[in-house]
Amino acid sequence: MDDLLAVIAELGLELHPDRISTVASKIETLGSVEQFALTRASFGPNADKELVGRLDRAWRSSKDTSPSDVASALRGASAAAVLRENRGAVELVWTGPSTGQVPVRHTEQVLCEVIEAAKRRLFLVSFVAYEVDSIIRALRGAIGRQVQIDVLLESSDKHGGRVTYDSVKAMKGILPSIDVYVWSSDKKALPGQLSGAVHAKCAVADGELAFITSANLTSAAMERNMELGVLVKGGELPFELHRHLEALISTKVIEKVNEDNDQ
Repeated sequence: MDDLLAVIAELGLELHPDRISTVASKIETLGSVEQFALTRASFGPNADKELVGRLDRAWRSSKDTSPSDVASALRGASAAAVLRENRGAVELVWTGPSTGQVPVRHTEQVLCEVIEAAKRRLFLVSFVAYEVDSIIRALRGAIGRQVQIDVLLESSDKHGGRVTYDSVKAMKGILPSIDVYVWSSDKKALPGQLSGAVHAKCAVADGELAFITSANLTSAAMERNMELGVLVKGGELPFELHRHLEALISTKVIEKVNEDNDQ
């Protein structure tokens, strides 16, 4: 029973409350855990399949627990997670090998959550960006909600940057309505010094939700690499990070790329 409750607690942290409500409602319709396969679609396409599998196995090890009890526990776990979030919280985010011993959330899911949470303003920072279909879909959704989206990327080597792939051109080609910024090449280094690069990776929504991560906006970072980050909900840090990024624009440390990609 303890294993089952532990997995349910993880799901309360992992899934959006609306998703938990959908899952709990579906579980209530089951006759027993033997029908668990019928619930898998309700977890959504971005749910951690390993975690869903652990719920299945833990419940089978506690067969006396009724579907209604599992559904109630899921709703309770979700309510506790929401309360924790409203008080301000920091969550560990991880992509890579899972131990099953420490509850962690995954990079791709958390980044999509930040994008989907944005109501007015979204700021993304990455060294490179390519082959991230799920992120592009989430960004298109934000554009549909009329969210102002700013993205800071490293320039390609053809424009004085430190990367061969032109993420700026690619991003503008896919999402022409967003504002893409680059670190001005004449401000990257003092005379006689080597120039720096945009190695920061983060996402900030409305100055209220901040994701600070080692992961670039690439499929490798979302799916294969070992990446570490933290999701900060509430408190001063998201607001301060938002202000700092805004100041980089207002002081022209970073500059917006025009329509013809003239950096």
